Amino acid sequence: SGEDINEQAIIEKIDIGGPSMIRAAAKNHADVAVLASPADYSLLEHLLEAQSCALDKAQRRVLATRAFDVCTDYDNAISNYFNHTSFDTPFRKEKLHLRYGENPHQPAAFYGDLSSLFNQLHGKELSYNNLVDIDAAIQLIRECEPKTFAIIKHTNVCGVAVGSSLKQAWDRALQGDPESAFGGVLVCNERMDAETASVINELFFEVLLAPGFEEAALKLLQSKKNRILLELKESPLPENAFKTLLNGIVTQQTDAVNYAVWNEVGGRISSEHEKEDLIFANIVCKHLKSNAIALVKNKQLIGKGCGQTSRIDALRQSVDKARQFGFDISRAVMASDAFFPFDDCVKLGHAAGITAFIQPGGSIRDAESVTYCVKNDLVMVLTGSRHFKH
Repeated sequence: SGEDINEQAIIEKIDIGGPSMIRAAAKNHADVAVLASPADYSLLEHLLEAQSCALDKAQRRVLATRAFDVCTDYDNAISNYFNHTSFDTPFRKEKLHLRYGENPHQPAAFYGDLSSLFNQLHGKELSYNNLVDIDAAIQLIRECEPKTFAIIKHTNVCGVAVGSSLKQAWDRALQGDPESAFGGVLVCNERMDAETASVINELFFEVLLAPGFEEAALKLLQSKKNRILLELKESPLPENAFKTLLNGIVTQQTDAVNYAVWNEVGGRISSEHEKEDLIFANIVCKHLKSNAIALVKNKQLIGKGCGQTSRIDALRQSVDKARQFGFDISRAVMASDAFFPFDDCVKLGHAAGITAFIQPGGSIRDAESVTYCVKNDLVMVLTGSRHFKH
């Protein structure tokens, strides 16, 4: 077939000897200076002119490293061709060199296809930390209902809300934690309009993601040259997630579930309004680092605790956050990413004004928390789905 002929032609073009010669020269860099890319010609010319046609071992090692990078990119391109219809990983994609990693002393690169996720309309090159926060932002916004705005800081959502308009959603998200919002990554799931852009423009932020931009909004937001503006594309949630660990890679199925069951075991059944808030709170909590607690009222995150070593500490942090920014916690709902091992969380939450709880359940002491909710006419929903995020 035509496809078979095309594949044969492509396979025939795969170079065997060239990469072997480059690798052999790079391996012997103690005595050999290797050039694998025209991009390095000017570097070598400069060194030879400046050093009377001599290179030291450190300089030959730099050239060797560049040569191995060229071979790696070439092999990745071939591997990506052969794997384009089979099990795919982000390590069989294009390599993008980043300015640096989490810190300036750490070299970094990205392997993947960013163009399938978004178009960059403005701003400086994306950094390692930008990409980590953008990943968190996209994962969250994919699960939210229309007219949702979220603010991400160090991969945690620090503000998120639904509004009757995009501007109202932004205002409510910012209210959740205006201090943490400074320098964050912003994401929404509605086309960016000029009115919303005018208020966002007042805040310093690193990145803004939206599914589209009105012309006036884009022009205004482009007033800061380094501000990164990304136009989100519709793309499916990856089936698998990958993470480097120890001296290898671990993979797991993506956590695409909000709740497996909806089992109401408290002192009363949730109202429709409470149920909507509980569902929203559970999504938000899922995207916070463990141990995680999310307090929600009227589809607005009003307090959160994340990355704590105990669940009660996460709850205290969330209550303190809500009070710090003047929220009325009475009749708010609370989500936990894992079960309550004791009844202390429901007691503290109830004392703060919370009237409905959602958690996966599964503790051998579930009955203690359930009994407290029954006695105090509180809603308790067990979902059967834990949402650890480490």
